Amino acid sequence: MHIEHDKVLDGPLATALSMRDRNMVLLVRNALKTRNVVLVFQPVVQARNANLPAFYEGLIRVVDDTGRVIPAKEFIHYVETLEEGRLLDTIALELGLSTLAANSAMRLSINMSARSIGYPAWERALANAKAADPTILERLILEITESSAMDMPDVVVEFMANGQHEGITFGLDDFGAGYTAFRYFRDFSFDMVKIDKSFIRNIHSDADNQVLTEALVLIARQFDMFTVAEGVERVKDAEYLIDSGIDCLQGFLFGAPRITVRQPEAIDEHRKRA
Repeated sequence: MHIEHDKVLDGPLATALSMRDRNMVLLVRNALKTRNVVLVFQPVVQARNANLPAFYEGLIRVVDDTGRVIPAKEFIHYVETLEEGRLLDTIALELGLSTLAANSAMRLSINMSARSIGYPAWERALANAKAADPTILERLILEITESSAMDMPDVVVEFMANGQHEGITFGLDDFGAGYTAFRYFRDFSFDMVKIDKSFIRNIHSDADNQVLTEALVLIARQFDMFTVAEGVERVKDAEYLIDSGIDCLQGFLFGAPRITVRQPEAIDEHRKRA
């Protein structure tokens, strides 16, 4: 059986997969060279007042030669361990800090990989923004995925301690999806956890998701962490989450990621259209 698998990997399928990987890396590399990289913004709303954004998340996108805007889920897997991944993190941070500089009342989260910790260009972007406005870091939230944090927990712990001293807020992204090693979890000092959308989908009727999400919320509260439910798309799910005591909600129900910052939609408006 193992031999047959190797033969498949050496055949047309392997060639096609390898070509796809190379093409995606080249697409990102070209976008970086031409600075065809943008942020789109999605509101994260307060659970008790869905009209009021707690902050916005800035999501990285690359633009191909045809002008098509490509979401991170289509390319990040291919470049996250490469130099291109660190360059994307750097540009995302630069664009995010520029947005914060232009909007003094805004709070914004930006995604980063733990692999970008210590990357000189990334650190320069942060230092330059702080030099221009010493208070800007107080409105910056850095989101690190659970899987990335688990790859190098000691490095992340030290990085967050230094960043929090500067006023930066840290969020653990996709909480629950990476099966956190809880022996490390106590050592982290995340200010916020974002519960992965796989636990949120149909939570109003899915007993398993209800139990799992409740457990994740209890863990977050034990460590004094703010909770955000990701991927909220239905009114009934939002209502269940609000009643369960979640702090914030994010998802297409309140607004899709857009190039310009927009106010979120209220749950009441969705009820009227239902």
